[in-house]
Amino acid sequence: MSVYTVHAPRASGADSRSTDRFVFVRDGFHLWAAVFGVLWLAWHRLWLALIGWLIVVATVDAILLGAGIGRGTVMFADLLLALLLGFEASSLERWTLSRRSWRQLDIVVGDDRDSAERRFFERWAAGRSSGYDQTTDRGAPPPARDNPGLHNPPPLPHSSIIGLFPEPGGGR
Repeated sequence: MSVYTVHAPRASGADSRSTDRFVFVRDGFHLWAAVFGVLWLAWHRLWLALIGWLIVVATVDAILLGAGIGRGTVMFADLLLALLLGFEASSLERWTLSRRSWRQLDIVVGDDRDSAERRFFERWAAGRSSGYDQTTDRGAPPPARDNPGLHNPPPLPHSSIIGLFPEPGGGR
């Protein structure tokens, strides 16, 4: 099962007319980003990440070659950087979407992208019909505790607090 984050452009909102613009970003290792880093970044239009990637690889290679390190070690360092890009490709894609003023709507799990889309839209349609907006704006403050739609946590105990500092402002 793969985990996907769902993103929508902030300008068009999250309504039924703009569902064709929703983007599903799979979390996890991206083999093609590790193998063809520059091409993968260009294909996904991650221009700042591409420029940063080229600068990092060129700088690391220049530093290692300038220090007299052998070419085998430089190739190993490039392999490690490629693996890093493969692991962080989805984070770079989400970062680029947030820079472009897209907002994260939800996180969904599915066997493949089609099943993840199906799950998301079923849940999204059910939430829209009930009047509950399940979109999440990661830049906004957290929701208040007095929200009637959410379960309130139990109240904190006033006596017999367990921990290192049982009283606020108490000594050690």
